[in-house]
Amino acid sequence: MSLYPPPRELATSVYVDLVAAMGWKPRLSPQRAPAVPVHSFLEGPSFDREGNLYVTNPPFGEVLRIRPDRTAELAAAYDGRPVGLKIHRSGEIFIADKLNGIMRLDPVSRKVTPFLPRERLGPGYKGVNDLVFAADGDLYFTDQGDTDVRDPTGRVFRLRVDGRLDLLLDNVPHPNGIVLNPAEDRLFIAATYGPAVWHCALLEDGRIGRTGIFQTFNGGFGGPDGLAMNTSGGLAVCHHRLGTVWTFTPAGEPEFRIRSCRGAFTTNLAYGGPDRRLLYITESEQGVILQVELPTPGQAMFSHRS
Repeated sequence: MSLYPPPRELATSVYVDLVAAMGWKPRLSPQRAPAVPVHSFLEGPSFDREGNLYVTNPPFGEVLRIRPDRTAELAAAYDGRPVGLKIHRSGEIFIADKLNGIMRLDPVSRKVTPFLPRERLGPGYKGVNDLVFAADGDLYFTDQGDTDVRDPTGRVFRLRVDGRLDLLLDNVPHPNGIVLNPAEDRLFIAATYGPAVWHCALLEDGRIGRTGIFQTFNGGFGGPDGLAMNTSGGLAVCHHRLGTVWTFTPAGEPEFRIRSCRGAFTTNLAYGGPDRRLLYITESEQGVILQVELPTPGQAMFSHRS
């Protein structure tokens, strides 16, 4: 029995085909993961103030930049596995690197340097995956690794602007996307192999309060991946391997089902465009970036805050 009526369906279009734009051919990753030739695996979309869209290509240690005219170029390449990416209001680019920890990219020099090395996260380091800045500059991120329902020990951290590192959760089955609500008193985490999106209250004293399930996802071979928040507190969720983005009202009711027009590996997403009503989605099976227009604008990213 369905608890909700079917959500309204929206169609996507291709914003840019990066496989075609970059001339990628199937190749082996230098990290040997995956161990079969792939052209790419797109992740981590994020916009800078000039309207450039940055995405990562984890198997090859690459960061790509798509300009507003839809031309694409290599912004950086280094020895790492960049996944999540967010841009600081300073213009610096912060990367959740599964191998190395949190890295920092200077978009001008294209130099990538350590910001929060994996050693700082202790012997239990698993592999960071995604990150989000709060308005005060605190950085929240997921430490995912290969955790799942057999080993629900994925972690969620907060790095405060004063350098203090807080372990918020240590029992998540594959923590993935992470986002704050507009009031920044609640944190949402995609538990891919839950499969569910968790929510936890952020208390004024810095602790987390009651933690629960915001929404669950039925079956299949994937689950919730990247997350994005709109200005009303509605949540958009990539459903990996289902070729779908679901959107939910602030109360958790399904609103839209956004179907991929190219491939099933919908991994991550970001709001952009002049009024932030366009949602951009990385699809990693075919190496494309999709777009769709939504009625409610996305929440301003930290890169765009004064």
